Amino acid sequence: MKKRAIIPNLILALTSILCLVPFLLLIASSFTDENALVLYGYSFFPKKLSLKAYQYIWQQGIVIVRAYGITVLVTILGTGVGLTITSMLSYPLSRKDLPFGKIFAFLVFFTMLFNGGLVPTYLMYVKYLHIKNTLLALIVPGLLVNSFFCMIMRSYFISNIPDAIIESAYIDGANEFKIFTKMVLPLSKPIMATIGLFLGVNYWNDWYNGLIYLTETKLFSIQNVLNRMISDAQFLASSNLGSTVNAGAIQLPATSTRMAIAVVTILPIFVAYPFFQKYFIKGITIGSVKG
Repeated sequence: MKKRAIIPNLILALTSILCLVPFLLLIASSFTDENALVLYGYSFFPKKLSLKAYQYIWQQGIVIVRAYGITVLVTILGTGVGLTITSMLSYPLSRKDLPFGKIFAFLVFFTMLFNGGLVPTYLMYVKYLHIKNTLLALIVPGLLVNSFFCMIMRSYFISNIPDAIIESAYIDGANEFKIFTKMVLPLSKPIMATIGLFLGVNYWNDWYNGLIYLTETKLFSIQNVLNRMISDAQFLASSNLGSTVNAGAIQLPATSTRMAIAVVTILPIFVAYPFFQKYFIKGITIGSVKG
């Protein structure tokens, strides 16, 4: 049996290495001198080490700190509220005795295939929900497009929450809310951690909502700030506004800055992932085998 597992384990190890290689190249490139990148290209072993890219990011000072704080706050609030909404919608849809349950499930599924488009969505959020230039602009849109997560959680509830448990709770006099909070949720830690990780990564990496709904730079998340830094670096590097500007632009590490920005952005996800790995693996596989 162990001999049969050698080839699958080797394939898995090779795949893991291939997934890790781009990140190692990214980190190495962020510490490479800009001129060396231009002359020799990307390399795992930098021809010339340089910290100019990180110094450029560090010079932003309070802007980076504030943006990180906003991103952390939005990620925590968005993930918490998103999990609450998703679980409270998914659980009723998983119940066979829900009136018009198939109709509600179809409406949720329908939103996975079609949406109103950018203009109607923008008008709805700005004109009626008034989220422009508020932190809600970074939270609310992400809460209303998670039908895919809802269907995954619904399938988990159907496959892994026995009807006998719910029936016994009814006999003991528990109401729906108590059954959901005291019995269903404690049995759903794997799927909650899995969906929570997906939601957290989505909120952490989100830059589109800030681009559309925010014009006040003090509300920018880390993604929006770093995206603007990339744009500024590219503009200065290609600017023809004068010899003084061009002289500074020559020293600006545009390419290595993009690499450093990517490292700064994904580092918190690397730190957080090991704490969710056990539940994440269980959550994405447990529904594939029906007990």
